[in-house]
Amino acid sequence: MKTAIVTDSTAYLPIELRERLDIHMIPLTVTLDGVAYEEEIDLQATEFYDKVRGNGPLPKTSQPPVGKFVELFETFKEQYDAVISIHLSSGISGTYAGAVQAGGMVEGIEVYAFDSELSCYLQGFYAIRAAEMAQQGAAPEQILAELAEMKQTMRAYFMVDDLAHLQRGGRLSGAQAFIGGLLQVKPLLHFQDKVIVPYEKIRTRKKAMKRIADMLAEDAATMKLEASIIHANRLEEAEAWRAELSEQMPDVHFTISHFGPVIGTHLGEGAMGLGWVKRKV
Repeated sequence: MKTAIVTDSTAYLPIELRERLDIHMIPLTVTLDGVAYEEEIDLQATEFYDKVRGNGPLPKTSQPPVGKFVELFETFKEQYDAVISIHLSSGISGTYAGAVQAGGMVEGIEVYAFDSELSCYLQGFYAIRAAEMAQQGAAPEQILAELAEMKQTMRAYFMVDDLAHLQRGGRLSGAQAFIGGLLQVKPLLHFQDKVIVPYEKIRTRKKAMKRIADMLAEDAATMKLEASIIHANRLEEAEAWRAELSEQMPDVHFTISHFGPVIGTHLGEGAMGLGWVKRKV
């Protein structure tokens, strides 16, 4: 049985990796100054941050139209028996719901939508594992069982320089405790029940990054991990952090990724995250 693996652009997987593992990507859209761009196709991350720097209106982001999903799934019929479509959290986007809806509209191929319950390269970890298993001929049920198991050890924490983007975009839940004195803290955020919520109030960026690293070290002491450092136009800082963490935790496999246009719209430039999952040995 041959299974197609799909994810959306917010996994921010490099094109070479997608091509090597046969991962199909469906883009989300960001609209800037009235012009709509499909991220990772028409607009790359560095160009995006250059365009939005300043105090202009917040760009608008939108999920792929259901018709795009239908069109993509239809193309798989001759080559594949099933599709697993892996998407950013349904708590912050309707993309997963669009995949579910499209799956019900396509005949002749079984579509399984998977809610990653987070986003970015952590979502990509699911797509990579699914694609590796699909290449080995695993059935969709086996792949989905593996993804459900991965969810048990998936962790992701991030911080932003300014909560204003998340608040204006309506993507931050439970923020009332943080409203007082926002300028004095670097709130640590995470996904809980599919939405972004505050995790801890921390005073400085350096302390916030150390707190995330300490949580990674706790898990690294008990299991082999794949980890990803994710940055919003802070590549040098991300590389320096990876060098530091690699020295402290040589058994952890680190990847550097980025917050692209859609997620960057809501987090703002300067955001930094770190996520990890148990490695398949």
